[in-house]
Amino acid sequence: MGCATANTSEPTEPQAQSNYERKVQIKDFIAEMVKDHDFDPEPLEALFQKVERKQSILDAISRPAERTLEWKDYRKIFITKPRIDQGVTFLRQHRALLERAEMVYGIPKEVITAIIGVETFYGRMTGKYRVMDALSTLAFDYPPRAEFFRGQLKEYLLLAKEEGIDPLSLKGSYAGAMGFPQFIPSSYRAYAVDFDGDHQRNIWQNPADVIGSVANYFRQHGWETGAEVVLEASTEGDAFQSVLNQSLKPELSVADLAALGFTARNKNADIDANGKATAMQLEGVRGTEYWLGLKNFYVITRYNHSKLYAMAVYQLSQEIRKADLKR
Repeated sequence: MGCATANTSEPTEPQAQSNYERKVQIKDFIAEMVKDHDFDPEPLEALFQKVERKQSILDAISRPAERTLEWKDYRKIFITKPRIDQGVTFLRQHRALLERAEMVYGIPKEVITAIIGVETFYGRMTGKYRVMDALSTLAFDYPPRAEFFRGQLKEYLLLAKEEGIDPLSLKGSYAGAMGFPQFIPSSYRAYAVDFDGDHQRNIWQNPADVIGSVANYFRQHGWETGAEVVLEASTEGDAFQSVLNQSLKPELSVADLAALGFTARNKNADIDANGKATAMQLEGVRGTEYWLGLKNFYVITRYNHSKLYAMAVYQLSQEIRKADLKR
């Protein structure tokens, strides 16, 4: 997971509870950080005495989805007039930074903007939990994913040390995703950049670092500059049914899919017949839709492992682009 899944609502925060200091797993974790990463034990012990277990975090992450959203419902959440209009505002306000990021990393400014729009509504919904509380709660009180979140807690303490940040000062989502782009700690350490040269990687308040970091994330995950992302598809026969929605990762070539009767509707689209693609079926407002997902579409899913998410980001980016050009 590159980043936390975008959320449309915040869980209710309950009364703080617990004392992590007495837990064996906390002591083991502290010992590991001391041994492997040269942390001093006393400050870590003092830190964990201030950490709070949040039951609402456990409720949020274990809550079963009420239903699986179809594309027609998912799209309504993100492709809205307010999100488009504020995307245009964000793009215009930060055009120079976005164009510099596009030049340096090759990522379209509207795609960078759309990611920030989908993740946090351009910084308005970045999360209310202390990251330290979120990661500690999930690392030591949520066995199904304890190993993953223990790793993220380690990454978080390392980044706090590297950046000179008080670990208790930062807030994020219930899953520990941070800032405008909702980077989890491992993503922050790997992909966040100091895009304005002030010797900090501030994805909480600094638009330059936010924009540069999102662009770098996509570049490092293989974005192909100037290439198509996703195309509407036409179908013929029934053979293509066997490969629909098989995998987010493209595994068959465009030519292979064409041989099965699944082709781009736009015959003039500049796509490599030997390039890998994925065949997707989505249920839209007007019925079944078929889409040809290319390499760049897969790159968007590295941010959030969902074809609905990637489609929302792409379509929002196109709406922002069109609206910007009109004004």
